[in-house]
Amino acid sequence: MVKNKEKKIYSIPKKLRIIMLVFFFFFLLLIIRLFFLQFVQGADLREKMYNQLITSRVIDPKRGTIYDSTGRALAISAQVDTVSVNPQYIVAKKNGIINEAETTALKEKIAKCFSEIFELNYDETLSKLSSNSYVVTIAKKVEKDKIDKLKKWMEKDKIYSGINIDEDSKRYYPYENLASSLMGFCGDQNQGMEGIELQWNDVLTGTPGKIVTAQDAIQEFIPDNNQTYIPAENGSDITLTIDANVQSIVEKYLKQACIENKCGRGGTAIVMSPSTGDIIAMATYPDYNLNTPFDMPSHISEKEWKKMSADDRKNTLNSLYKNRTISDTYEPGSVFKILTASIALEENLVKDNNSKTYYCKGYQEVAGQKIYCATKSGHGSQTLRDALANSCNPAFIQIGQKIGASIAYRYYDAFGLFDKTGIATAGETNYHPFWKLENVGPMELATMSFGQRFKITPLQMITAACTVANDGILMQPRIVKEIKNTETGAITTLDPVQVRQVISKETADTMMDMLEEVVTDGTGKYAKVKGYSIAGKTGTSEPDPNNKSEGYTASFLGISPTENPEIALLVALYDPKGPKGHHGSTVAAPVAGQILTEILPYLQIPSDSSSASDSGNTSNLPDVTNKTVAEAKKKLEKAGFACSTSAEDTDIVTEQFPVKGTPLMKNAIVKLYTETENTRVSKKVPNLIGKSLSQAKKLLKEKNLNISITGSGSVVSQEPINGTTVEEGTVVKITLSK
Repeated sequence: MVKNKEKKIYSIPKKLRIIMLVFFFFFLLLIIRLFFLQFVQGADLREKMYNQLITSRVIDPKRGTIYDSTGRALAISAQVDTVSVNPQYIVAKKNGIINEAETTALKEKIAKCFSEIFELNYDETLSKLSSNSYVVTIAKKVEKDKIDKLKKWMEKDKIYSGINIDEDSKRYYPYENLASSLMGFCGDQNQGMEGIELQWNDVLTGTPGKIVTAQDAIQEFIPDNNQTYIPAENGSDITLTIDANVQSIVEKYLKQACIENKCGRGGTAIVMSPSTGDIIAMATYPDYNLNTPFDMPSHISEKEWKKMSADDRKNTLNSLYKNRTISDTYEPGSVFKILTASIALEENLVKDNNSKTYYCKGYQEVAGQKIYCATKSGHGSQTLRDALANSCNPAFIQIGQKIGASIAYRYYDAFGLFDKTGIATAGETNYHPFWKLENVGPMELATMSFGQRFKITPLQMITAACTVANDGILMQPRIVKEIKNTETGAITTLDPVQVRQVISKETADTMMDMLEEVVTDGTGKYAKVKGYSIAGKTGTSEPDPNNKSEGYTASFLGISPTENPEIALLVALYDPKGPKGHHGSTVAAPVAGQILTEILPYLQIPSDSSSASDSGNTSNLPDVTNKTVAEAKKKLEKAGFACSTSAEDTDIVTEQFPVKGTPLMKNAIVKLYTETENTRVSKKVPNLIGKSLSQAKKLLKEKNLNISITGSGSVVSQEPINGTTVEEGTVVKITLSK
């Protein structure tokens, strides 16, 4: 009999079944969770991830360039970078956990790198790296060479996280102090802070762009379809009316005059075109370096600077930033007699004839008080022409009494003395301290007839005087002549603005004729320029009785040529205490003469004489810019001049020094510059006093300096003075005497 074999049944142990059920349950939960994350929360999670990687950066537009009237760039923007850090990202991790010791060592290493490359204080830099702030700026406006060093270091040490390098731009002023009070400067965010930069900030700035994209830990962009890019619109370029060469000449002589005459409050000077209102030069002294506006000014010694408190330093710098030709008012003194005489002639209250109508006994009694003339002995009987040439206060008091306050104020308003001139730069004051008309008594009428006890700005004074040089028509001062849209190339021209006819052409012509006599035979004789006709008026205003610390103001206003005037110049020196005294005739007029001697030939204003110089052996320097170096050399050598340049013959001459039109002796040295060879060499002017002509020539030739000669014998004076630092090719003027 066969026995049935029983089948052996194996069952899964209960414990294992429980484990499998639990595992299956959790696996099911995971699947559900993944489904939820993928299909329910997927969009939100992707957005959160993207937001962690995304970076949004503003693209700064390039600030527009500021040019002078000859095309020289006075303010430019260059590409730089700003370095910042995210301190919380600068950490060292071990097994995913932050290691405090290694993090400290890492920050110290980075701080050491930053301090060496960017020349920063190590402790301050380390403090920034240890900050709790989200982002901290390490260095602003960093040039490319330093950024390259940083990038090489980061690559070498494999340190990227937390260090940001953002594109930026930096404002540069190639001519440093030139026209500083007019130009103004920019702040850290490239915003205009003063002057032209502030007034035209919206035009120069442009419109920022924006880029939104993803970025990894080492700041590389991740390709992304959602990237947004809005390009920046660069700022427009503007062209000024000033000529950098004329500006440089004016500043040179203004500075020299302020130093030699110990002017406690510095000085101002303006060169203006009467027919257009164009400002060709506008200078103040002291000035400052536009590239380092917050540093110690050059006219203050380090010892003085260290003694100053923080507030004193701030006030000193703020005073330098002001364009005093438009922001500060002054008593114009006898220069104002130009307007008084014009009003009297226009109203037919006086005649320019041989009738000696006015009598000066050395003073004029007004309301029981004596107002003295500069000539205490008096001038006796005078015509209007005599009174103007003599700058006689008593005569002009008598003229003012004929005019009366009501008529005077009507013309003052027409000349623009009660309002801003409207010049297109920042800082022009609207404060014009005149008396109210009803408060003008005999004494006020007397003093304002010769320009005292009220105040106007230097720009108002020269603008009003230019009316006399422009057939009686008042022009609005123009400082910006052109705006160029750098995106489209479109050019907008700002045309000259004619304000009103103030006096007749006949009155203006009569005044110009009389003012020429002031220079040929009167108080303005030290402003004479050989070969050119000059009309002008000196001014000396006494200290304000309410503020005697202001001191005297010496001034001179000149116009040239007298037929078809092209240039007006106003020089004002504040609180002069030098050996020449404080009168405009002896202090300001010679400065105007020096300036006009250089700028009239440069501007190619025709001379009244065929003689170019007292030496009798000179010729005007031709213009060789925009020619090849080879062509320029040939033209200059043909004219009898020697060239000095390190540029290739095929390079294009972008600048020459001295400038075109300068009268030079034969064999004078002319420096040529190109875009690639533009290095200036400075020399100190040697002491020539007492030297013979041959010795003076030898000393100057050794330093590549040129010479201009007046007289014969030994050197008795020189300009520039001994020790002055000048550019190679500068003309040193010497006067010889037996």
